[in-house]
Amino acid sequence: MYPTDRQYTREHEWVTVSGSTARVGITDYAQQQLGDVVFMELPEVGQEFAAGAQFGSIESVKAVSDIYCPLAGKVVEVNAALTDRPETVNQSAHEAWMIVLELSDPAATDGLLDAAAYAELVESL
Repeated sequence: MYPTDRQYTREHEWVTVSGSTARVGITDYAQQQLGDVVFMELPEVGQEFAAGAQFGSIESVKAVSDIYCPLAGKVVEVNAALTDRPETVNQSAHEAWMIVLELSDPAATDGLLDAAAYAELVESL
C-alpha cells in the first residue's frame, strides 16, 4: 500500500533520499485523514529547517495541519503547482511532493520508518 522506495515519519510525511537531496510529501493516510485539501502554505527556497521542525501547513475542509521536516536541510525547490492545485495531494499523495531539501547530513535517516513499519503504525491508529 505504501511505496517501498521511500521512508516515512510518525507524523505521516514521506521522504525519498537521493544523494544529498530529499523530496518530501505527506502520505496517503495523512491526506485521507484530512479530507479535501483546499490550501497549502509552503516555505521559500533557501529556508533551513531542523529535523522535526514545522516547514508548512495544509488546510482541508476539516482542519489545518502542520507539516514537519523529516530531515535537517535547506529548501532548494518548492512544488509551486500545489499552491494553485492543492487538491493534487488528494489525487496522488505519494507523487505530490512538496519540497526538495539539500540535506545537512544525508546519512541521518535513523528515525525514519520503512514502508512495512509505517503500515504497522497506521494499522495501530
